[in-house]
Amino acid sequence: MDHAHGAHGMGSMSGMGGSGVSSWDTLGALLLTGWAVAMWAAVVVLAFGNRRQVRPWMYKTAVAVIGLGVIGQVGHFQEHVAQVGYWVAHPYSPAWMTPWGTGLARGMGQVDPTKPTLGMEILHLVGNFIFLAGLVGIAQITQRAARNLKSRKWARMGVWMQTIHGLEHVVLTLSVALGATRAIGLSTWFGLIEPGPALVTYRVWWHFVANLIGTAILAIAVYHLWKERRAVKAAYEAAVPAASETAEAVAPATSELDASEESPVRETTLAGRP
Repeated sequence: MDHAHGAHGMGSMSGMGGSGVSSWDTLGALLLTGWAVAMWAAVVVLAFGNRRQVRPWMYKTAVAVIGLGVIGQVGHFQEHVAQVGYWVAHPYSPAWMTPWGTGLARGMGQVDPTKPTLGMEILHLVGNFIFLAGLVGIAQITQRAARNLKSRKWARMGVWMQTIHGLEHVVLTLSVALGATRAIGLSTWFGLIEPGPALVTYRVWWHFVANLIGTAILAIAVYHLWKERRAVKAAYEAAVPAASETAEAVAPATSELDASEESPVRETTLAGRP
């Protein structure tokens, strides 16, 4: 959840530092971070794999990355929906997080307990990069298709937008980690808005709208990917038999070459016999 920083925004974030952190908070933070790391490791492997001969596992890996990205964004977006809902009911109150979001933020805040809002910033940084990895997965799985696909077009649009959004969270997180009294970024007007209802309202709606647009793009990309799934899968299935046929064609040719090289040797041996 994206919160304003300062006295007005601190009430709902008490306990996000090192105090009151449960084992579940720590475990959840580790699992979510591992989730993001695993997804980006798969993205890197797929990026290199797509430059080489296709392998059967590449299609399945890309599907897994997309699925994890969709699940992650559903969880991420519901936080923003819940926050906007709370703002509608309490427009002058400090920003709010769901209990599970608060727990994850507490777990991640153990990186530096002296900065109460750092855990929340890290949580949303991780969530946004899980979202970005899912969009990249769609762009990767459609890369081998011969024709232009709508799913690839929408995925690339989403990658560009979410990259900008992700960089916003990098800046917000780094500013807090480096000791800024307020998070600095576009969604805080570079720290110039004083803590209070104005800052809470601006940041809550800024991130909600950004995630609403990004989630809509993801949904459209997934919709078109489902419609174009046969063309996408065919690109992988056609490449695998072609590779195996090439290997089978090379094997007989190699055998014939070996046989032709052995023939003169045999003839010489026979000629040398009395």
